[in-house]
Amino acid sequence: MTNIVILVGNVGADPESRNAQGGTIITSFSVATSRRYRNDAGDLVEQTEWHRITAFSGLGKTIAQYVRKGMKVSVQGRLHYSKWTDQAGQTRYGVDIYASEVEFLSKAPTGSAAADGAGSGDEEVPF
Repeated sequence: MTNIVILVGNVGADPESRNAQGGTIITSFSVATSRRYRNDAGDLVEQTEWHRITAFSGLGKTIAQYVRKGMKVSVQGRLHYSKWTDQAGQTRYGVDIYASEVEFLSKAPTGSAAADGAGSGDEEVPF
């Protein structure tokens, strides 16, 4: 079986990057997906789900440079499940999407560093 996830949604916050041992860049960000439906009373309800996305190496560097809060993106990757014990001794579980591809479906919102060209030097933004 293949573990493939495809999401289209809006970036919830600017990405955060860190360097792992060995120099690998790890970039994390969140994507919101929403659906609208009518409940039993006939009211229109919007349900939003939040997804944690993690990208590595070159893709992580590109995301850190160009992705900003509010952009619409398409993410393809695989589900990664984790289990850990928090400081209070409680067992916690998490699900992340390890990105293999991220497509920018909109430009960065006006006023963001990516939209203003900050930090991009002479490079073109890949839209």
